[in-house]
Amino acid sequence: MSVSSRYKDFHAWTIQQAYLLRNQRLEEIDWQDIADEIEEMGRSEKRQLESRLEILIIHLLKWQFQPNFRSRSWQLTVKEQRLRIERLLEENPSLKTTLDDMIAKIYPIALIGAERETGLSCFPESCIYSLTELLNQEFLPE
Repeated sequence: MSVSSRYKDFHAWTIQQAYLLRNQRLEEIDWQDIADEIEEMGRSEKRQLESRLEILIIHLLKWQFQPNFRSRSWQLTVKEQRLRIERLLEENPSLKTTLDDMIAKIYPIALIGAERETGLSCFPESCIYSLTELLNQEFLPE
């Protein structure tokens, strides 16, 4: 299957490449695209972690800065995101070393989300939650 065929039917391409690998038909393998796909899988895990952190931070900001609107739904969203983050980090422990940089990178995006969802513009310019607080299942800011 050629590279152009891969993009027409990605599923068929993956099945064929797995078959070729398992049967050690090395001369037929699409090495460059397999390498690209493996790299993309790693980036996908990182993007998923960033997304979970963003949602977590948005809800913590909402919780802290809109105490009159606190709800069980917000609390459960915080809990869910922490559990999903924990699972992602268990499955991808190398991502733990990037968390501080990741938080600094996604905080401005989370800030926009919190402003959009609340209509407020009083949020801190940089993340006020430590990594320990973000990952602590018991922590909710007051």
